[in-house]
Amino acid sequence: MYKVTMINDGKPITIHHPFVNNIKLPEGSIRKEINLIDSFDFKIHPGNPGYGKIKPLKTLINVLNMKTGKYVFEGRVYKPKRAMDGSGILSDTFEADGELGYLGDSQQKHREWRGSPSAFLQELLNYHNSQVEEYKHFKLGQVTVTDPNDNVYYYTSAEQSTFDTIKEKLLDRLGGELQIRKMNGVRYLDYLSRIGELKKNTPILLTRNLKSITEDVDPSSIITRLTVLGARIASEDETATDASEARVTIESVNNGLPYLDGYALIDEFGYQGGSVTYDDISNPVVLKSRGQLHLESQKTLLAQYTIEAVDLSFIGKAVDSFELGNSHPVKNPIMSIDEDLRIVGTQIDITAPENSSLTIGDKFVKLADYQARAAKAVTNVARIESRVLSQSQRIGSLSAEVKAVNDSVAQINQAITESDLPGINQAIVNLNEAIYDLNAAIEGIPLYGLATATDDGLMSHLDKQKLDLITTSMSVNLEELQNKLQLISVVQPVDLDQMEARITALEGGTS
Repeated sequence: MYKVTMINDGKPITIHHPFVNNIKLPEGSIRKEINLIDSFDFKIHPGNPGYGKIKPLKTLINVLNMKTGKYVFEGRVYKPKRAMDGSGILSDTFEADGELGYLGDSQQKHREWRGSPSAFLQELLNYHNSQVEEYKHFKLGQVTVTDPNDNVYYYTSAEQSTFDTIKEKLLDRLGGELQIRKMNGVRYLDYLSRIGELKKNTPILLTRNLKSITEDVDPSSIITRLTVLGARIASEDETATDASEARVTIESVNNGLPYLDGYALIDEFGYQGGSVTYDDISNPVVLKSRGQLHLESQKTLLAQYTIEAVDLSFIGKAVDSFELGNSHPVKNPIMSIDEDLRIVGTQIDITAPENSSLTIGDKFVKLADYQARAAKAVTNVARIESRVLSQSQRIGSLSAEVKAVNDSVAQINQAITESDLPGINQAIVNLNEAIYDLNAAIEGIPLYGLATATDDGLMSHLDKQKLDLITTSMSVNLEELQNKLQLISVVQPVDLDQMEARITALEGGTS
């Protein structure tokens, strides 16, 4: 589904095509994360049209999603590596970085800057464009990030690249996210409060397109013992600097202690020190109140998920493909996850798209929410295990009843073959009992969700296919068979004693 093209001096060469057998890359993986430079690692073998023609830092490369018609990677080859495996097969491996990496090819200059974030970014791009080739140029796109006063004050340095300057002066201080956008062959750099769409229609669901999910919880930002500091206290020492001036503390209103303890947090994570400073508060009572509020309301855990999810848009089974920055409903009852989560990173395997994965989530949760969700997950697992056990027992009972029906049908067939009418009557009785037991077993099967032959409920679609197969295998109209057997004795009554006498005569008069 992905086509890879390399470009040397404006001349394109296709080095991977999903529909051409002799133009293939054995490996290729794209990594994308918000505010980081995209990367594309690939391996190429001798015999490929591009083998031996790739020039580090000069060869451009792009990856086209042939389903959507969009490029999922555009950049240049960066780092080569040559290797030979144990079987003697020679291959070259290359690392490529995305177009955002072009901003690392220029250095900024020493300057003092005061103005809006938009104007500052324009200044940085202008100086970048003056230093690099035209194909590395950027035009300023949409800017939605603002400063409260819309008047940033920065010093820039010739020791930093343009990319590092943007990251330190804008992203780290004001937040926001970078996005490269192409229009009419022009490359724009957008600086947005948030890229992507808030809610897409395509969910990520257990039993549908979710292959696996791993939760990564980062507790590094947790503060369980918080030191609270207020406004500076002016020093009587004329030589004192701001750094050496003391600050208002809460000791006078907190039993002589400069810190506050979050006891629930300490029980969970132990003592983790940290501080918060309020330059505008000089009243210790107000300072303590603000510190307590900060301690209780802090978002303690950064939860992030690594997900392997099948992109069903490739086969027309989903409306949306998975793209960086978009939010999708994610549901996994076993892990107690049911919320809209955002894609903050993707890894695309161009040779096996089914192995692609998403990094999704990147949201803070409070301790109480985390603990409640963990407890709910344990309960959900126990409930599902109980239901699965009950269902297994019902299916086992059903299997036994199906066997009883099969045995009864076989008994009837044998009785018909041997013209054993009393045996047929008893077999019909046995069959009726087996059918009754079978119906009771079927009615006792619990239904969990709307499972079909193609879509899972709590019962998997494979189990549903098996259940459908049972119905198909028993396609004989048992009631009709019973009526026909009864007609044997009604339409053509047989004198069993007379039949026995005739059989004895045929056998030579011996019984």
